[in-house]
Amino acid sequence: MKKVLWWLILGTRGGLNRAKIIKKLYDHPFNANQLSEELNVNYRTIRHHIKILEDSDVVKSAGEKYGKIYFLSDNMEKNYPDFEMIWKQIKEIKK
Repeated sequence: MKKVLWWLILGTRGGLNRAKIIKKLYDHPFNANQLSEELNVNYRTIRHHIKILEDSDVVKSAGEKYGKIYFLSDNMEKNYPDFEMIWKQIKEIKK
């Protein structure tokens, strides 16, 4: 999972947005519209990143259509300390 997170966050465009989504979902589940508002990111952009995170087994969903909520997968929660390490490095890079 650590290598997947490195690729998703630092190895591709949009990695910072994906990292912010992961941080938000760690706190509690959100739907795409709520994430869009919380992160001040376009709804379609959120949906794009959520799809990538779902395909990588970082995020899971429950429900359908506009009622669908997203949360971290069990595997991601187990590996959250690896994400925190990457997040700290992102913060250092951005300084």
